[in-house]
Amino acid sequence: MTPPPRPDPADSTTLPRIPLRRVSGMAGLIEAERGRLNALIAAAERSYPRAVIALGDRLSRRWLERSGNPYLEEVETVDRALGRPGAYFLNLSYEWACTCSVGPTADGRTSRLTRVLDWPFDGLGAQVLAVRQSGPAGEWINLTWPGFTGSIQGMGPGRFAAAFNQAPMRRRSPSRVIDWGLDRIGLWGRRALPPGHLLRQVFERARSFADAKEQLIQSPLAMPAIFSLVGPGPADQAVIERIEHHAVVHEGPQVAANHWLGPLPRARPRGVDSEGRGRLMRAEAAQAGPDLAWLKPPVLNETTRLALYAEPASGRLVAQGFEAAKDGSAAPATATTELLAAKAEP
Repeated sequence: MTPPPRPDPADSTTLPRIPLRRVSGMAGLIEAERGRLNALIAAAERSYPRAVIALGDRLSRRWLERSGNPYLEEVETVDRALGRPGAYFLNLSYEWACTCSVGPTADGRTSRLTRVLDWPFDGLGAQVLAVRQSGPAGEWINLTWPGFTGSIQGMGPGRFAAAFNQAPMRRRSPSRVIDWGLDRIGLWGRRALPPGHLLRQVFERARSFADAKEQLIQSPLAMPAIFSLVGPGPADQAVIERIEHHAVVHEGPQVAANHWLGPLPRARPRGVDSEGRGRLMRAEAAQAGPDLAWLKPPVLNETTRLALYAEPASGRLVAQGFEAAKDGSAAPATATTELLAAKAEP
């Protein structure tokens, strides 16, 4: 199966909608979306040498096995489908920047989440899809990519919407490279879930905003992360800054980028102008709506790959994919897609 054609951002008539899939298990998703998966792996191989991917794959698999990760079997399914290294490494790669805001809807009756994902990885905007998944707590929609077993952002209609940002890098030396290496060495000895798997578990198990908030605060975590969470009530808003065994909670309205808001260890912000992105998102929060008109530079930049608006009370979820343009800006890669009204494809 060939990947979907790359759209021409200058011609809105060529922009595809983000597909909504309902499949049973990772094997079914890969079978349905093998073209997208192959396109993403090809992009990864352009970004990382194959030797690096192979080494990262071996180390990542060993860590998942040692930690008793509950989603290891799914990652193994992806590995078998690929037939080459990449599944384990890419499932533990969190080298992105993000900007989120949680706050009331325009009428003040409920809460909403806005989210922008930045990652200098070609293809993520064009190949994004929405997947209807289910767990003991009910159905939820995962904005994701075939082969990725965790959740970066999603919504359980009537329950909550959530996303996580990469946390700032601990500042423990004069060198960013050394600090990055120390973080990875520290990860090797931990047994908790990585953020993407914890957020997926929360979507599967938490029946309410309060349940989700408690789980995101109390669950051990393998690496730091910043979670943005909203529920159906007008005051159901929180940003939860997490290190491995400690949480700092900021009740909403709030904005999260890639720097700490609370009293946490000294750290290096990530991404393009983290504090500037945070200020702009805060300034635009009052008019944040499903039309994505709040999406402006530097929140929108050449590394932007996905933007979304989520409103759990109504179940409204709107998203759009982006790719880097030749002039160094971000260009639409999909149409703005209203997923509530979409019919799930088998």
